[in-house]
Amino acid sequence: MAHGEHKYDVSVQWTGNRGSGTSGYRAYGRDHVITSGGKPAIPGSADPAFLGDAERWNPEDLLVASASACHKLWYLHLCSDAGIIVLDYRDDAEGTMLDDPQQGPLLADRVAPARGDPGRWRCGTGHASASHGSRKMLHREFGQLSDSLRAVRFNRRAVTGIEPALNQH
Repeated sequence: MAHGEHKYDVSVQWTGNRGSGTSGYRAYGRDHVITSGGKPAIPGSADPAFLGDAERWNPEDLLVASASACHKLWYLHLCSDAGIIVLDYRDDAEGTMLDDPQQGPLLADRVAPARGDPGRWRCGTGHASASHGSRKMLHREFGQLSDSLRAVRFNRRAVTGIEPALNQH
């Protein structure tokens, strides 16, 4: 396992300028493209409730997907360490945004592996750690991870490159 600081750079390019910038709330599109290195671009927009394109990924979709994918990767790691072989995994994660005029938007997510066919799991051979007791321990550790995901906080970073259009009439 790699320890230390890990850095992730992404670029979000707004593609919604319809010719007059943000001259009015309905005058601009919410579309953008997310890129990172040589990876495939992700077409993004706002939630349709905020005039976005329903065919594109919105930030809330991506946040819930990110938490779900992180959850899955940690869960598979714990299973591997415990000698539990996972043959299939699916998580039907969901997020709910509460838009409160006093407090602003808050996204609450629920991330947990979907209950599937127990036959898709099997204990590794020769691993004492794959016992029923270790599976209980695994679920306890996984529960602690779930609790920590619920407590995720994001640091705000200053947005650069914004040049306000000054009305000099």
